[in-house]
Amino acid sequence: MDQKTGGPSSAKTNRETAAEIARKKVLAAYGSKRIKTAKGLGEAAGNLTAGTFKHATAKANQSKKNPEEWKKYHSAWQNYYQKYYNDYYSKAAKQYLADEKIKSDREVANEKLKLKRSIEDAKRNADPDNPVAGAMAANMDEENQGIVHDLRKTIRKHAKIEAKKVKKSRKFIPILAGIIAVLLILFAQYNRLIFAPIMAYVSPGNSEDNGITALDPTVATAVGPDNRLMIPKINVDVPINFGIPNDTNSINAAMEKGVAQFSIPGASAMPGEIGNLVITGHSAGDIYSNNQYKFIFSGLERLTQGDLIYIDYQGVRYTYSVTGMETVEPSNVGALVYETDKPMLTLVTCTPLGTSRYRLLVSAEQVNPSPTGAAQQDHTSDAGNGSEAMPQNEPTFFERIWNWLTGNNH
Repeated sequence: MDQKTGGPSSAKTNRETAAEIARKKVLAAYGSKRIKTAKGLGEAAGNLTAGTFKHATAKANQSKKNPEEWKKYHSAWQNYYQKYYNDYYSKAAKQYLADEKIKSDREVANEKLKLKRSIEDAKRNADPDNPVAGAMAANMDEENQGIVHDLRKTIRKHAKIEAKKVKKSRKFIPILAGIIAVLLILFAQYNRLIFAPIMAYVSPGNSEDNGITALDPTVATAVGPDNRLMIPKINVDVPINFGIPNDTNSINAAMEKGVAQFSIPGASAMPGEIGNLVITGHSAGDIYSNNQYKFIFSGLERLTQGDLIYIDYQGVRYTYSVTGMETVEPSNVGALVYETDKPMLTLVTCTPLGTSRYRLLVSAEQVNPSPTGAAQQDHTSDAGNGSEAMPQNEPTFFERIWNWLTGNNH
């Protein structure tokens, strides 16, 4: 493109003129019929592959012997090259025009940018006595306002679309909140059903094996003054609270510090005394409860006949051997009272794991020290210590709410 006139460049005009003169000369020399034939031959020649080029050359050599054939052949090749160069220059001209347009557009854009910057500079250094600068600044303000208006319009459009999406999604928020609330309530009520069976196969006291698995039941061992219950098979080593009043609050408070003696008439023996010594403990509790002993008896179901249980009491270690177990109703406290001529031990906890539906009773008899010559049980403290039911696990979520509403917190 000619930058001065804005029309085609002189080089392009010269090429087009030369091509047109050559075309007219060929048409005048050979006539339209021969040109038509030559074009066909030229197209055929243009489609020749490398494999047939030798054949065409041999035919050209043979045509030299016949002048008329040679003229046709020569004309065909001339037209072929004319057509080839016309196409070549045509494509070159198109590319040139495209490049010129890009340059022109770029120059126009640069001029606009320079004008914009000059207007901005004029606005910053506006002279109130210069009306031209003021008009240019006002025009620029109008353009900027138009751009800002279009931008705001686009933002509003997208905002409306997003608002519709949010409005639709809000319909599901109450449903989702309700589902989450139900799941939280169910977890608060029934989480112990999940965690109690797990805790039955880990250390219930949340402590490592402290060596109680190596205790020798036939050897009298000097022990400290602390009263403790030890069951090596399930890795239990927990404090025992003796002499607890037979009421729910006292027993529950004692079971937050370990396990507790559950003393009733006919089953109130102490370690080493003939009769039944009853020890109770939790088998399950809520995972969020701060009672570290809430799972202490969760593994009692794993005990079998012959397993050993140890009780340290007043500096003496008593060894018991498991004789059996049974499941009874919570109200069947009579199952703890029976005639015996030797010191016995009964461990009591709730079953199935995670519930307080029944009570599991694990019975054991003293094997060391020798039960021969054991002291008789003192029944003077039995009076007034009757109970209608055996102790149970910590109350569940709904039981706590019910007790709070009814004021029955004992």
